Amino acid sequence: MDSETRRVSRRVFFLARRTRTGSMSTCAARFSRRQIVRRMLACAVVAVLLGATAVSAQRWGWSRMPPRFPDGEPTHRLFTFTRGLYQSTHREQGGQGWYTDYPDADINFTIRLSELTHTPVGMDHRDNPDHIVVELTDPLLYDYPFLFMSDVGTVWFSSEEVDNLGTYLRKGGFLWVDDFWGPFAWEQWASEIGKVLPPGQFPIVDIPLSDPIHHGMFDVAKVPQVPSIQHFRRVGGTSTSERGPQSEEVHVRGIYDDHGRLMVLMTHNTDIADGWEREGEDYEFFYRFSVTSYAVGINFILHAMTH
Repeated sequence: MDSETRRVSRRVFFLARRTRTGSMSTCAARFSRRQIVRRMLACAVVAVLLGATAVSAQRWGWSRMPPRFPDGEPTHRLFTFTRGLYQSTHREQGGQGWYTDYPDADINFTIRLSELTHTPVGMDHRDNPDHIVVELTDPLLYDYPFLFMSDVGTVWFSSEEVDNLGTYLRKGGFLWVDDFWGPFAWEQWASEIGKVLPPGQFPIVDIPLSDPIHHGMFDVAKVPQVPSIQHFRRVGGTSTSERGPQSEEVHVRGIYDDHGRLMVLMTHNTDIADGWEREGEDYEFFYRFSVTSYAVGINFILHAMTH
């Protein structure tokens, strides 16, 4: 990003922290599908932070919020951010189990998806972004084709969860797991998802940067290593690897069905959702991580929903 764009972005960021309303409509038409960083920072900074920095300032804030379970019939033509509720065997440093990055990441991403694409999203009776939490044994899981889980290095699946989640994935569901760091967390996750999708039939494979999933709406040259904002501040922005040498390399991996459809997407050694959750807290964090986090997330979701 050039110095002039960065200067304007910084000015807009701090102005936006005092502003509670805004619109993306005037900027959306100017987006180039292949120029994510420059265009988003020149244009989306204005609307994202004028409009949605307010998200952080409104009633959700960063206080704990109980799970928001489905309370009505799903609207199948609208995207609903669906988070999976699971049991944790232990606690990872900086993690909160299924609750990690909830609910602000879910809310902010839903808003950005509606503003940066033509994807219709669900809204609740208060005209707020519709997002839900679903237990993995709940039959309602099948009504929601997209499922997100965070901090999965702590997960443990019961036999009932194994059966229901496995059926969901094989019947067309899509699961994205994010924000788990280092070899221990990886081994825990690989072991548990192996109970759901046996690796002999459904092996975990690396997804290269040449894969179309990285080049849908936006060209992503590199999936970023996004640290938690707490780690970012603690080290003064000098390091992004939360587990030091053990988590220096970002891994994007997947599990495909017998027809080549991606069922499970894994972003290991990065916290993409923190780029959404913390978009309005820190200008430097937004500039370095949030923009590309949205590009990555939107590419992944659009790919999953159209394949």
